Amino acid sequence: MPRGVAIPEIRQQLFAAAECVIIRDGPAKLSGRAVTTEAGVATGLLYGHFTDFDEFLAAYAIDRAFLISAQAAALPERAGTDTVAGNLCDAVLSIPLTPVLVSARLLVTRPELRGRIHAVLGDKTTGLDAIENAAATYLAEEQRLGRIAATADPETLALALVGVLHHLVLGADTESDVHARIQRTITALIRDLSAVTHSPGKPT
Repeated sequence: MPRGVAIPEIRQQLFAAAECVIIRDGPAKLSGRAVTTEAGVATGLLYGHFTDFDEFLAAYAIDRAFLISAQAAALPERAGTDTVAGNLCDAVLSIPLTPVLVSARLLVTRPELRGRIHAVLGDKTTGLDAIENAAATYLAEEQRLGRIAATADPETLALALVGVLHHLVLGADTESDVHARIQRTITALIRDLSAVTHSPGKPT
């Protein structure tokens, strides 16, 4: 990259490069040089925007946590509309899976990043935590509206949902496979719950 040439959205370019490195090589191979090589920019450019590599990782984790939590936050507003399974599927599948996958892998190897995310965004904001919190809030509201059984446990259902999501994003071969399996799992969870305990005529 010639000197003096402006690089638009350099932070996002570096974040995207970090995601590529983690997906291809794993978080253990992540370094400032690996990121800038993947991005096709000079190594020093990263340190022109961040004090050190730890600050870069924290900025990445906060950025992606905000993206995931912002997408998930709209779910509770859908209570009482459409179907419960459909709303859960739409909400989960609208969240970009690459940040979910990369954040899950990164936080396993860099657990200290959770504290930095919480310091900026608050509790229950670290990727899957944000999805779990939004799903539990949504399901509790649907329960209040009588659209899922009074005997259901919204927090446990939400935990099961993110457990499935975590398993699938870490192990599935393709994004389309993740989407298909998430849809089947959510539909089965809600249908089976409703089939046993729900009154006829109440949509789920």
